[in-house]
Amino acid sequence: MALTKDEKAKLITKFSQAKGDTGSPEIQVAIISAEVDKLQSHLGDNKHDSPAKRGLLAKIAKRRRLLRYLSLHSAERYQKIIKELGLKK
Repeated sequence: MALTKDEKAKLITKFSQAKGDTGSPEIQVAIISAEVDKLQSHLGDNKHDSPAKRGLLAKIAKRRRLLRYLSLHSAERYQKIIKELGLKK
């Protein structure tokens, strides 16, 4: 279920704030969102994969925490990432 290096690199270049930025909240949210999408498609085929369900819930919780941090510190960056990723809130 993990992303390949190329997929991560594309997300990092798309959502980076400056050159060399690899850990901003936007990048973390984008990577986690891509992983969530992969896990959801996996669970569509494998409904009884409990460890995958647990991992999915953990990733969703982490994304929620990062989005809460971003909304409290920079509302415009929060709105931008929500819009680009198509998340609801």
